[in-house]
Amino acid sequence: MPGFRVFILLSCLLLAACGSEQNDPYPRGERGRNILYSAFTDRPKHLDPARSYTEDESVFTAQIYEPPLQYHYLKRPYTLVPGTAAAVPEPAYFDAAGKRLPADAPPEAIARSVYEIRIRPGILYQPHPAFATESDGRPVYADLDAAKLAGIDTLADFPRTGTRELTADDYIYQIKRLAHPRVYSPIFGMMAAHIVGLKELGQALQEAAKDLPEDAWIDLDRFPLAGVERVDRHAYRITLAGKYPQFRYWLAMPFFAPVPREADRFYSQPGMAAKNLTLDWYPVGTGPYMLAENNPNSRMVLARNPNFHGEAYPCEGEAGDREAGLLADCGKPLPLIDTVVLTREKESIPYWNKFLQGYYDASGIASDSFDQAVRLDLDGGVQLSGEMQARGIRLLTRLRASIFYQGFNFLDPVVGGQDGVGEERARKLRQALSIAIDQEEFISIFLNGRGVAAMSPLPPGIFGHGEGEAGINPVVYEWRDGEARRKPIEAAKKLLAEAGWPNGRDARTGEPLVLYLDTTGGGVDDKPRNDWLMRQFAKLDIQLVIRPSDFNRFQEKLRKGAMQIYFLGWNADYPDPENFFFLLAGSEAKVATGGENAANYVNPEFDRLFAAMKDMDDTPRRAEIIRRMQRILQEDAPWIFGFHPKSYTLAHAWLYNRKPHDVANNTLKYQRIDVAERARLRHEWNAPVLWPLAAGGAALAALAVPAVLAYRRRERGTARNA
Repeated sequence: MPGFRVFILLSCLLLAACGSEQNDPYPRGERGRNILYSAFTDRPKHLDPARSYTEDESVFTAQIYEPPLQYHYLKRPYTLVPGTAAAVPEPAYFDAAGKRLPADAPPEAIARSVYEIRIRPGILYQPHPAFATESDGRPVYADLDAAKLAGIDTLADFPRTGTRELTADDYIYQIKRLAHPRVYSPIFGMMAAHIVGLKELGQALQEAAKDLPEDAWIDLDRFPLAGVERVDRHAYRITLAGKYPQFRYWLAMPFFAPVPREADRFYSQPGMAAKNLTLDWYPVGTGPYMLAENNPNSRMVLARNPNFHGEAYPCEGEAGDREAGLLADCGKPLPLIDTVVLTREKESIPYWNKFLQGYYDASGIASDSFDQAVRLDLDGGVQLSGEMQARGIRLLTRLRASIFYQGFNFLDPVVGGQDGVGEERARKLRQALSIAIDQEEFISIFLNGRGVAAMSPLPPGIFGHGEGEAGINPVVYEWRDGEARRKPIEAAKKLLAEAGWPNGRDARTGEPLVLYLDTTGGGVDDKPRNDWLMRQFAKLDIQLVIRPSDFNRFQEKLRKGAMQIYFLGWNADYPDPENFFFLLAGSEAKVATGGENAANYVNPEFDRLFAAMKDMDDTPRRAEIIRRMQRILQEDAPWIFGFHPKSYTLAHAWLYNRKPHDVANNTLKYQRIDVAERARLRHEWNAPVLWPLAAGGAALAALAVPAVLAYRRRERGTARNA
């Protein structure tokens, strides 16, 4: 009988271990807490607000740092509202003699634009060791070195913290950091062209840094910046050269968030960088959250900032928001969630499975899971699948203010021809390729329909984007039966022949045309797309050679102009056409100036129109200039205008107040979790399936009974013989 008793004991233990809690990937202590669970794919490289510029990093930085302005969470079109500022500043305009000009003064008359920003008093920083002081006001951690840092590995290892009030000086200090030669801010060059004196500050700091050790601290307070001045403790003034109306959007980005001098000094001490004790690793802010755990290879945790100054959930939005429940939390203090736990998921399938189990509160939809998540109706509309509807999952969609495209390097003699010798030939080649590469097919096959073919750089929703017949690219499309239709491949072949490449061969030499596309990646997942793309070129009898490289090598090729065709994308920094057209401005040519125009495209007429358009307000005159700019780009085809992506997000029924936003990233503070409902549904969805174990137990029992009976007969026989 001892074997049978062991079997019964093991069965009981197995049944006890089959509770739904055994599937939970999170610590037991987190259960029942007000935590939002999400995931990230790529580890953040920079959390310093002067350096960070990627969407992956903004998930963290936007919750921690507070620029003076922010976007209204619910209103569309996107609307700027105060962040830490008391009001959205209106610029004052002055001519070259210093005379104040009216708000509607022509851009060419404006020599200076002045923004005065007043910060609300009483805002405090998060608890941080940089603010810890002795009773006499001296900083506790002011003279650290490698020896004193023994036993200190994370920011939490410092036993003392402190805080102080946010001041105008903190914003001024951060603007100066944009010019710091060792910070490498990606926007320094552009801002140096606008903020008076920033270029000169960069030169002065470069000179000061050349004789200092690499880790030496440079006290930026010792260096004046002509275009940024302190008005009083809670106000500062920024002076720009000329008129630059887009500057107000920059005031809603972390680049213009405050950085306190104490934090810069604290992190610059010897031995800190070696332990990743830097602003790039541990941000310091006044926002609703602070970074409590930083393990970018595994898990990142944002915790409620106990010193957050408070903010109320909005009480107005756009049509339909009230019906969608987005105004139910009107006036409630933010943030509505205490903690945000983000786990790194390198593969889409584990991410998806955990979402279905309820362990992630929201999820995108990977191609592998698309058919399980949604269904396409006969009109091309998208509906949730029955499985998703049964779980109460909601589908949130939006057409993003982004574009993906293939660019041509105009320094290349074959596809660019900008030297004038083969200009027309190269233009017709680019036009032919623009027709041949079927963006609609690509969107259908590889994006599950989640995109719209682009007609120009401007996505829908950006001022100047054209709709209907007036908005099509007439080089690539024709308007038939009330919709845009891609021109037939015969039109592309005709252009190719006119370019001197009939049937993909040089009309003079008979040599086949071979083109080269540089990309990042090169993994197994890229092969189907690459094969498809090569077939698109083959429709014109053109051979395409794809040259994958790592990110750094790809960027080096762009900087040097050492590529022919390349693939890139762009997400809007702010909702203005200037933020897309500047990617093709001659003043931004990558090789000549180090700017963002990787095509190295230069068209004097386009540049003239761009210079006039960029500083204008949204008027009919600006719309007309944009239309002319688009026609030039469509004719010159410096890009194969690819597609504007559609974003599909799934949210569980217990997640409230989630509304897609293209340009604001500080949106976690508005979201809310019904913790009890999540716990209930997690338990229901992850309940153990016991019948296989019971069936297996019955089978084992059936096998065990004869053995037990035989054992008993043997025991009785032994007893009689004794």
